[in-house]
Amino acid sequence: MDLNWTTVWWITAGVLVAAELATGTFYLLMLAVGVVAGALAAHLGLSLTGQMLAAALIGGAAVVAWHRQRSKAPRAAPAYWNPDVNLDIGQSVQVDVWSADGNAKVHYRGAAWQARFIGSAPPASGRHVIRAVEGSCLLLDR
Repeated sequence: MDLNWTTVWWITAGVLVAAELATGTFYLLMLAVGVVAGALAAHLGLSLTGQMLAAALIGGAAVVAWHRQRSKAPRAAPAYWNPDVNLDIGQSVQVDVWSADGNAKVHYRGAAWQARFIGSAPPASGRHVIRAVEGSCLLLDR
């Protein structure tokens, strides 16, 4: 069986797509786009140098474009502030007594938790909202 360069390009594209599915990086998919450009160049009858140039230029441009797109996207909040990661954020708790240093013990989800006030006003008894969780300490605000 003779393998021509068109077949090699398509096999390489398939391997890159499979590797991307295994890793989830998306950059390998951009490289696969470049390899597909090399395969199309082979179908058009370009020389091996032309095929490699097409693959390198298209694949490189796709990687750079994806990198720029990702760098412009807003960064996710850290896990201890992110309500998508920690479902306790945004829930309310009752604080009966604050200590002088801005700490309190609260009962939340059937357990005793340490709590620290992070608001700008002086802490007062009453309902507070969980704004973040640091270890086993709830960071509260009004």
